[in-house]
Amino acid sequence: MGKPTGFMEYAREDAEAYSVEERIKNFDEFHTPLSKEDQQKQGARCMECGVPFCQSGMQVGGMITGCPLNNLIPEWNDLIYKGCWEQAYNRLRMTNNFPEFTSRVCPALCEKACTCGANGDAVTVKANEYGIVENAYEQGIACAKPPKVRTGKKIAVIGSGPAGLAAADQLNQRGHSVTVFERSDRVGGLLMYGIPNMKLEKDIIDRRVEIMEQEGVEFRTEVNVGKDVKASKLLKEYDRVILACGASNPRDIKAKGRDAKGIYFAVDFLKSTTKSLLDTDLKEGTFISAKGKNVMVIGGGDTGNDCVGTSIRHGAKSVLQLEMMPKLPDVRTADNPWPEWPRVCKTDYGQEEAIDVFGSDPRVYQTTVKEFVSDDQGNLKSAVLVKLKPEKDSKTGRLMMKEIKGSEYSVDVELVLIAAGFLGSESYVTKAFGVEVDGRTNVATEAGTHKTNVENVFAAGDMHIGQSLVVRAIREGRDVAKEVDESLMGYTNL
Repeated sequence: MGKPTGFMEYAREDAEAYSVEERIKNFDEFHTPLSKEDQQKQGARCMECGVPFCQSGMQVGGMITGCPLNNLIPEWNDLIYKGCWEQAYNRLRMTNNFPEFTSRVCPALCEKACTCGANGDAVTVKANEYGIVENAYEQGIACAKPPKVRTGKKIAVIGSGPAGLAAADQLNQRGHSVTVFERSDRVGGLLMYGIPNMKLEKDIIDRRVEIMEQEGVEFRTEVNVGKDVKASKLLKEYDRVILACGASNPRDIKAKGRDAKGIYFAVDFLKSTTKSLLDTDLKEGTFISAKGKNVMVIGGGDTGNDCVGTSIRHGAKSVLQLEMMPKLPDVRTADNPWPEWPRVCKTDYGQEEAIDVFGSDPRVYQTTVKEFVSDDQGNLKSAVLVKLKPEKDSKTGRLMMKEIKGSEYSVDVELVLIAAGFLGSESYVTKAFGVEVDGRTNVATEAGTHKTNVENVFAAGDMHIGQSLVVRAIREGRDVAKEVDESLMGYTNL
């Protein structure tokens, strides 16, 4: 696969990012893709390794390593090296319904497991995937291909995030009639309103949705199933129902003064910006603004980073990002060997921008909020923070973060964004359908299946497995589609 000596002849080259000064002026994607010729050289770096961990998608050390979709990475790297771009796209689409999404927002588990990365620089798998799918659109290869035969079976998919879209795409191609219900005003779920434009411009989603519509998938937006439409009605009208509503309950922060004005969940902040950008081109007053404010982001994950980058684009006065846990090491430690997912400190685009704009990393580790302080009008004006230290719980043996007495200090802050993760599915949906949930409020199913306790109702995506990655959501969508198809037809070729 690729060129046997390619990894020795060619250095790793990735898409270059615009300067911070340029990219924070707008919400556009900010990387310059490689030319086709340079991309082919990167494809040549994929060596014919004995075990391609890049496509394994297996659990190692309690974490997933390699692509959860089992993308045929060495095969399409070889094809682009040889200039066979159409064949590369066909191989990519065999396992991935939406490479235009994953090539932009996936953390590239494949690259972390790349054999070249064991002792050098990994192959630019994510950039190669981007090159393949964007070339396919440019050449008209990525186009509508409606199924030639319909089965007469009807399926309702509740939620249009990556899991719901993948399930709909698979089942429609099989010949079933699929209707996707979305409570928001636009299709995409997490992709549309949970991920900022600079990571995924929304016309990329619209482009794929338009193809799906041409292929026969029906999308019904601004329909809140469980409120606007009764579950019993859908169960009567459709042969099968797939719940793919995501993990929509944001985890809150319990601290004195939480009711102060100026404290928002990250998802609400990000959605308000994207919706305003699409509706009014960020007309003042149509979104939660960080302009001129001291901003504090609580949470160190991808969503927290997105809040940092978005706040900087708004024109924030300062940005502080709190992380409860200790800082991870900068390089792999001995107990975290390749091909495990590297538990190392990652400085993402938002933090890079904060360092450039404000002169320092916005992250403060082993710290949490003890109290929010508001003025006479109830507006947030400051926060009392406290340092933490790791201690083992004497009963459970688990590592807990405990407050360090006397370490409190205050910071000025007018806007707080809570990016502390999500707790699971929303109860009004699960109660409407009568499906059981587990201790984390995820929809309960038998191990290895997507079938719920309610006949003809299946669950997929974050609603099923908890908050996770887009690539895992697509995997969930594909898997539930296969299970639904088999339940309908007695066999499946998905």
